[in-house]
Amino acid sequence: MYDEESIVFEEVRLIWKPDRTSEIPIYKQIADEIERRISYGEYPPGSQLPSERKFAEQLGVNRSTIILAYSELRSLGIIESHTGSGTRVSKDKWEATPRHTPNWKRYAEGGSFLPNLPFLRRIREALQQQPSLIDFASGELGPDLAPVAEINALIRKLPDLSYLGYNDPQGYFPLRQALLSYLEHYRHIHSTESSVLITSGSQQSLYLITQCLLSPGDAVAIEDPSYCYSLPMFQSAGLRLFRLPSDERGVRPEDIRALYKKHRIKMLFLNPTYQNPTGAVLDQERRVQLLDVASELGLPIVEDDPFSLTAYDVRPPLPLKAMDTVGSVLYIGSLSKIAASGLRVGWMVAPRAIAERLADARAQMDFGLSIVPQQVALQFLGSDDFAPHLERLRMKLLYKRDLLVETLQRELADEVTFTVPEGGLHLWCKIRPKVSDARLFEEAIRRGVAFSPGSVYGSDSGYMRLTYARPRTEEIVPGIKLFAEALRSVME
Repeated sequence: MYDEESIVFEEVRLIWKPDRTSEIPIYKQIADEIERRISYGEYPPGSQLPSERKFAEQLGVNRSTIILAYSELRSLGIIESHTGSGTRVSKDKWEATPRHTPNWKRYAEGGSFLPNLPFLRRIREALQQQPSLIDFASGELGPDLAPVAEINALIRKLPDLSYLGYNDPQGYFPLRQALLSYLEHYRHIHSTESSVLITSGSQQSLYLITQCLLSPGDAVAIEDPSYCYSLPMFQSAGLRLFRLPSDERGVRPEDIRALYKKHRIKMLFLNPTYQNPTGAVLDQERRVQLLDVASELGLPIVEDDPFSLTAYDVRPPLPLKAMDTVGSVLYIGSLSKIAASGLRVGWMVAPRAIAERLADARAQMDFGLSIVPQQVALQFLGSDDFAPHLERLRMKLLYKRDLLVETLQRELADEVTFTVPEGGLHLWCKIRPKVSDARLFEEAIRRGVAFSPGSVYGSDSGYMRLTYARPRTEEIVPGIKLFAEALRSVME
């Protein structure tokens, strides 16, 4: 017989070693591994752990790393240390018959759906903690650009709802009818109600496509750089991402053919008009060539078109969907970038079988979008306020773009270059001096301004996206001055 006190952890050497290539700090890996083995009963309550020095030698790490790991486990009550008797698995927490609290941290870090990129999480955290930050990072309209007064007035005039149960998972039928008129008038797209799916925005459309129409291991192509690169949903779905380089005319159709031959790509994701983040426009000749290549290969194209109606002094080219004669294009749009992201109303135009398949999947998630925002969207699209709002939106965006451009040219002419976009919400910039994205980002946050590093979208270090639609007009000049101070401080 032996008592609990005689169980010595040191007598069992760990075969496990920390992963030095992981983004998780080594001390946290060690703490997690010890906790896992305790929870599995491998080291019962009262078991003695190795000394910090011996454990460090055993795992090939610094003693300070073990000190940090033990400290974290002590803070959770999992282990306890006493002078003269070393460190042991806590008896009080685990008792003779262990009672285990779920390791929610492990659950939060597990699962197949990946968290947002660290920079995106840091941006969100900074904006929550510092509401006074001048926000060039968030890719949405600011309050001064949204039709708040018009939508408030429409809400007060909404007809009484006769039914508040689940709605058609494909979307509110009158809204789908209204969208047919909207798409025909503004984007020259002809479709039918059965081919339209209402979603809670472009990201839900992309999520449904990646989860329902593709399989783990499938190869897909995205632009380089691309907003799609910032969405972990692609990796969560197990897809292999291949990039299509762009020039001043957009992606090159011949590159698509080469990718298909080499990797058998299953789908192509494009934002061809005022692309996010670059603001580039795929030119008309390449649009025709791209559709020819797609039809030759039987390759579906997902066309994300959130910015076309923001065109300033030019007429935007026809969407790919309007030129599609063989049914290659799944077309995605929303009200987020032209009206209000908070309405959470988007749409997809797809072959009927695809729309029904995705509606069925969406019904399994939430039984369909709420009827209330769909009614608001229906009233707004059909109101006398919609066209004037678009005109005001374009004028205000153009003014903000020009103000941002003039300020950058005045404050950072030698440090930052860019191509002025003819529509959209973003300015894509190259930072000439070599600086660390992380250092510049943190220094800018410290000084009171936020931006999106280009690496979020898959670009090399030294690029950034500035969204001029989000900050108030009076914030743009001081915001760029603060950014200039941050940039020069990390250059020194």
